[in-house]
Amino acid sequence: MSSMALSFVTNICSKPIKMKIILQSILIFHCCVLYLVSAQLQVGFYSSTCPQAETTVRQAVQTQFNSDPSITAALLRMHFHDCFVRGCDASILIKSTKSKKSERDAGANKTVRGFELIDKIKKTLETVCPSTISCADIITLATRDAVALAGGPSYPIPTGRRDGLVSNADDVNLPGPSLTVPGALQFFTNKGLNLNDMVTLLGAHTVGVAHCNFFQDRLSPVPDKTMDPTLAAQLLKTCAKSTATAFLDQNTSFTVDNEYFRQIMLKKGILKIDQELTLDKSSAPIVSSLASNENAFRQNFANAMIKMASIDILVGSAGEIRKSCGVFNPPKVL
Repeated sequence: MSSMALSFVTNICSKPIKMKIILQSILIFHCCVLYLVSAQLQVGFYSSTCPQAETTVRQAVQTQFNSDPSITAALLRMHFHDCFVRGCDASILIKSTKSKKSERDAGANKTVRGFELIDKIKKTLETVCPSTISCADIITLATRDAVALAGGPSYPIPTGRRDGLVSNADDVNLPGPSLTVPGALQFFTNKGLNLNDMVTLLGAHTVGVAHCNFFQDRLSPVPDKTMDPTLAAQLLKTCAKSTATAFLDQNTSFTVDNEYFRQIMLKKGILKIDQELTLDKSSAPIVSSLASNENAFRQNFANAMIKMASIDILVGSAGEIRKSCGVFNPPKVL
């Protein structure tokens, strides 16, 4: 260590007040940087460079939704899995090569769907606006549109994200279905999200399914006492085949609404983390509020989705705008 560096360390360590001021300054600087990065996103970012961008995405999602309403759940999962690993940079879309395994093939992402739709949208946009719309923004916009088509809130989502340059399977570390509330919350706080965000975003379980192996331990050998007995008996029959799945929302399975919260209050949560939300004193009041007020759920869900879509984004000259979502652009020849 240089004498200057050693002197600096000695000075701040010997003066606690100065150390506190320095740490506060660093924190303020960090927050300002995060704010400035997020501020570079804009609603209608492509209004001048590619006016038809959002309409193109919406039409493609509408066509897919008409034939397969489960696309909403697929895109919500893809968006979440992307943003929680290296940020919302479309790194989940990169295909593995013979020499390198990407996020897409990590264990937790094996059942992620919707890649073909994103690729189709990208191909269309490349014909009208080459190298303009990022794959990260396509995921974000497509998810927003799918939520609205499924009866959920329609919200203005800022765009301007750029695509990442890294995708490693080993980087994938996502919250599992058997976590406690504090355990799951740690993943969310690490991404700048709070308890309310977490509970609200788990409301995405109002659509989609879970494979039986993720909750089999709640059914046998002894049924989980926190699960409704009738539901447990029903699921035990459903899960006689290990490859079977069950709707996370047993009532309005393809609609984005607050029914998920109503059901977990009736002990009808499928995954452990779902039911844990009603058992933990910190999250239970939030569940109750969202279950009793559909409008509150819609507003909270829109806000949480917008907030999640800003996690560790790349803007400006960072990253790239991929020509094909499944592969990085070739290196530029200098």
